[in-house]
Amino acid sequence: MLNRLPLPCALVFALLAASASAATVDGIPIHSSSTGNASRTIILVHGWTCDSTSWDAQVPALSKDYRVITLDLPGHGKSGAPKDGKFTMALFARAIEAVRAEARTDKVVLVGHSMGTPVILAYTQLYPQHVAGLVAVDGPVVGPRPNGGAPGGATFQPPNMTGPEGLKAREGMIRGMFVATTPQAVQDKVLKMMLGAPEATAAGAMQATFAWMATTDTTVRTFPVLGLYADKSRAGNPEGSKTIYPAFEYTEIPGTGHFLMMEKPQEFNARLSTFLAKVKY
Repeated sequence: MLNRLPLPCALVFALLAASASAATVDGIPIHSSSTGNASRTIILVHGWTCDSTSWDAQVPALSKDYRVITLDLPGHGKSGAPKDGKFTMALFARAIEAVRAEARTDKVVLVGHSMGTPVILAYTQLYPQHVAGLVAVDGPVVGPRPNGGAPGGATFQPPNMTGPEGLKAREGMIRGMFVATTPQAVQDKVLKMMLGAPEATAAGAMQATFAWMATTDTTVRTFPVLGLYADKSRAGNPEGSKTIYPAFEYTEIPGTGHFLMMEKPQEFNARLSTFLAKVKY
């Protein structure tokens, strides 16, 4: 009897491993995880030089009522990177689509943090038939910026991300995302995660983000959209966002910095859950 036990266990683990490595985009393996077996699906998309562990405080709570999928975008976390070193929002969006198709789910709600917001907006442009709703987490919803500049029209070019000086620049940018109330444990986790990303990813993904911000898409989309933002966030633009997403809801979580889902997870999860309960799909 004991000799028979390892076989089914081995089969289970083999099936799990096969499922985890099935999704690819342009030959790039995409690491993803699925938790929960509910009929409605949420896909959580991390930000620049982050990975799927950004959502560790959300998955257990949300998976009680939803199927929760997380992934590492190309070049990030445990996913592969493009051989030509070129990153685009479209590539990231197609990675999400590969994961969605592999999960055999039709309509999804997409949640994108920081750079993840442009990523899910790019997905909406390419695959609108699969979108039930969007949640922007401290990321820019309105894409067009004059001259590819920053919100408000100010021209902005990201600093050099390569070499020793580039690493210092990255660290400076990341520390600027924290506020006085950001827990030290969150700061440590974020710094380790983001500074651990490959140099090519840091540079390429940043350039891809600003290339997207220079594009124009004024298609009005009527599905529900929630904006969850840090306290006094500079990333949000509720008036501009409503011109494209009339159902856009904007809210800030007091006392939080850029990583609000890590800083105040219970409040974040409660606000997100309230929104999700209103999305019909």
